[in-house]
Parts: sequence; structure tokens; C-alpha cells
Amino acid sequence: MARHRITVVLSQAQGKHPVKRSLEEAIVAALIMEPGIEVSVVPHLYDLGPDHTGRLFLGSVRGDMVVLSWLFPRAAFWVLDRDGIKGQWGETQLKPPSADDDEDEAGEPAPAKGIGALDVPDRHIYCLDLRDFNQYQPYVDEIRRIAEACKARAEAKHAKAPAIVELGMNFRNGDQDTPVAEASGSSTFAPDQLLAQPGRRWYPVIDYSRCTNCMECIDFCLFGVYGVDEHERLTVENQDNCKKGCPACSRVCPEQAIMFPDFKTPAIAGAPIGAIGNLKIDLTKLFGGAEKDPLAQAVEERDRELVADGRQAVGTSVGLPKRQENKETKPKDDLDNLIDALDALEL
Repeated sequence: MARHRITVVLSQAQGKHPVKRSLEEAIVAALIMEPGIEVSVVPHLYDLGPDHTGRLFLGSVRGDMVVLSWLFPRAAFWVLDRDGIKGQWGETQLKPPSADDDEDEAGEPAPAKGIGALDVPDRHIYCLDLRDFNQYQPYVDEIRRIAEACKARAEAKHAKAPAIVELGMNFRNGDQDTPVAEASGSSTFAPDQLLAQPGRRWYPVIDYSRCTNCMECIDFCLFGVYGVDEHERLTVENQDNCKKGCPACSRVCPEQAIMFPDFKTPAIAGAPIGAIGNLKIDLTKLFGGAEKDPLAQAVEERDRELVADGRQAVGTSVGLPKRQENKETKPKDDLDNLIDALDALEL
């Protein structure tokens, strides 16, 4: 059996923030000599265009991969999936200091009910958020743990199918026994090419573990961003048609499946989904906080972009969620019950 290695990719922060660069450099320096780990650095994941060397490198990686970025893990994972860099979701034990209390209160998350991704190879992708800790050691310790887990899984796989490995056959896009040089692809990409800084980008990212293919985003977006593929599945067809800074379609998605990883609001940027009714509840909204109703805000954002495009505002007359009309009555969930209880208190 060939020596097992995993690829660790660090995605740099946008700009040249000295504290962020220092953390990135410390992580790379700590991992560079680690046995069984291949380390590479690319620019900000969300900004990589289809022809950027960093994107091509990511697409060349086979086997398990760890990606460290300045994005929520859910957003990073589905950015990669959108770019054709697919794998199984890798569970991580690395949690930010505040996460323990949140998990105790939230309980077990509800199982995903989306349509799921297609053509997912037999390898794992682990996404770590560089905003969780300001020291390198937690990341290094978790990557070591992941490397050991991946090695054990590869050995178990080898033990179950020894004849396949002995014949030198490789599993497409997920082979744990691929030689190191072929697995990483690092020999074909020069560091200066990998680190060429791309321009800033703005486009929606779909979380297919949550997307139910309801198509409400297609009805709502009037800029031709969305389409359907040959399998009649929702896709971001023309991402460059998206209006920079506008997250309106994410506000009308009933499953919080649309993310804009660079947006300032965590729920839209890809923050974890809570366990109560599958939503992270902001109580300030329930008690009449200053933030607008999401649908009204989405309409306002869309109208603003239409006017900027030289078109007429359409308000609520076009593209509002059709499936909410004549919707079948279903049993109330936890969120419905919570709101009913607040109404009863007349707060």
C-alpha cells in the first residue's frame, strides 16, 4: 500500500491584514514538516475563478482534504462543491469556544432534507474556519487528528479490497492509494501561480443538503442568475449576472439553502443552522426589533438593483413565493409553537 497522505489547503484572507497573515503563516510553518500531510496555500476560496491556478490545483487533488478558510465551514464546503471539488462532509471536532454552550441549548440538529449533491466521490473534505481561534495550535492538533482518522479509514478500505489495490487500480476522484505526487498535483503548480491574487467576486452558493428544488429563487430573481441543469435541478447558471452586495434571493429561500459567503450577516454567509425549526432564532426580531421582515427587505433590495439597471421596480407583484399560496396545513413545528406562545403572552 502506498504511503497515505492528506492534502491541507489554506485559503488566504482577502487583503493583507497582518494578524490574519501571521496566523496563516504560523499554521503553514507548523504543518510543513508533518508526516503524511501535504500543505498548499491558495487565495481566498470564494474569489477563485474557473481559470485561476488555485482552482485548478484544488480540482487536481485526490483523496481526503482539509481546507482552512476565513469562511463558515458550510459555505466553504459548498463553494468547493459548486466548483466541482466534491467529497463527503468531513466532521470536525474543532469548535469555537462559544460553541459548547450553543450546542447544549440547541440539542441535536435536525437531519438534512435537501436533494443532495450529485457525483460525490469516496473521499472526505474537512472545512475549518480560521476565525474560530487566534492561535495556530488548535488547528494543527485537529489536522493531526483528521490525518490519523483518514489513515485508519484508508487502511480499513485497503483491508477490505486488497486485490484491487495490488492490481494498481485507482478509485476515480477519491483514491486513498494514489501516489503522493499524483494525489496532490503540487508538482505541476508553481507557488507564484497559486497565489496570484484574483479580483473580488459575488455570487450565490447553494447548499444542496438543504435545497429542496422548490425554485422560489428562480421566480424571485429577475437577473437570470439561476437555471436548471440536465437533471432539472436548481443551479447558479450565470453567476456574473448577480448584483454585487445583493443577497435578496437568500432571504426568500424557505430552507436557508442560499448563501453569500462574504455577506456581513452570519445567517446569509453560511453560519450553522440551529435545531429549533432548523432556524437560528434572533429573539430581537420576535420582540419587534429594528430589522425588517426578510421578505420585505428582499423586495426592497431587488427593486434597488432593478432601478440601478434602468428597469422598473416591481415590488411585491412579481416572484413572491408561490408555494406558500394554498399551502397544505401541516402540524406545527417548534418555531410555530414558540411564536404561538409569545402571541399568547401579548408581548
